[in-house]
Amino acid sequence: MNFEFTEEQRMLRKMVRNFVDKEIIPNMREWDERGYFDTIIWKRLKELGLLGVCIPEKYSGSGMDYNSLAIVCEELERGDTAFRTAVSVHTGLNSMTLLQWGTEEQKQKYLVPQAKGEKIGAFGLTEPGAGSDVASLGTTAVKDGDNYILNGSKTWISLCDVADHFIVFAYTDKSKKHHGISAFIVERTMPGFSSKSIKGKLGIRSGNTGELFFDQVRVPKENLLGQEGEGFKIAMSALDNGRFTVAAGAVGLIMACLEESVKYCHERKTFGKEIGKHQLVQQMIANMEAGLQMSRLLVYRAGELKNKGLRNTRETSLAKWQACNFANKAADDAVQIHGAYGYSNEYPVERFLRNSKAPVIYEGTREIHTIMQAEYVLGYREDKPLNNMLPAWPFECDKETVTDS
Repeated sequence: MNFEFTEEQRMLRKMVRNFVDKEIIPNMREWDERGYFDTIIWKRLKELGLLGVCIPEKYSGSGMDYNSLAIVCEELERGDTAFRTAVSVHTGLNSMTLLQWGTEEQKQKYLVPQAKGEKIGAFGLTEPGAGSDVASLGTTAVKDGDNYILNGSKTWISLCDVADHFIVFAYTDKSKKHHGISAFIVERTMPGFSSKSIKGKLGIRSGNTGELFFDQVRVPKENLLGQEGEGFKIAMSALDNGRFTVAAGAVGLIMACLEESVKYCHERKTFGKEIGKHQLVQQMIANMEAGLQMSRLLVYRAGELKNKGLRNTRETSLAKWQACNFANKAADDAVQIHGAYGYSNEYPVERFLRNSKAPVIYEGTREIHTIMQAEYVLGYREDKPLNNMLPAWPFECDKETVTDS
């Protein structure tokens, strides 16, 4: 076991933290009030090389390890959940899925421009009647010569109005239930595709979230991701990557709650002393610190399994479940520490609390993860080998590229 960060990882954290402190945090109160998604931040993420941080250099990524992605997500969510969510969806759910399941042609056409930040990727699984119950999908894909015709809709899709490419799941054979689900790469410019944002969200107001609609969308057979009927496996492996980034982001939210609370504990005085001197306030601070440290260990453990090219569904589920619970509790305590001021957006902790609720719902509710963990322990659940595994780090393809050059 090695608990030390590399010099490259330390430099990455410093760079992202400086970016967040200078370009996100000073604007977040206004952006949150307006429900504004600033695309200029995308340009800056591109310039900093953060949109393909764990994608091999062969595909125009930075070629860093998977725990480097966790560092990026931690620091971005310390600024606001919306920007971590954007990277989670673009990199974790879309680009890493293309890296794992895509053909070489698909990687060159879609993964390369996404890793460069020239195109934005998103992920379309959830539907109005299909959340945790993926087999209840209503979207269909019917083979028609060299194309598939997609019809249906998706909801609660992050980056719905700004993404260029979507990985979309649809039934190619509903009689086979989840074995009849397939995955497709859909482009925004394909005729029959449309999107609409959702307004009035409790939290993550700066994030672009909404619905996708497919009306006789003609998708070339070359855009089938994996094989017909592999969609469920692809979706679940994609969620391993998405949940990993969500868990890492939760660590960042706990950091933000702790930083703001400690600062306020030293500023605010009651009964003649700093409120940090009161034992029940100290208890909340201590619980935040414990949650931070435990969550971070769970996240980096899952990341190390990814680095080794091993299945990590169980470990990632545990990290996502616990880190998001700890973050939700830390945000609640941060508001309590701030008292009446915590109920106002004069301080960022009320935004932290609103933002902390969604991650305990999306990418597997905490109830689903509770059941998963129990089933692993009881021997009812077992992870079987996949046809395609996420490549281990260091990436062999990058070694080959260096040798070739």
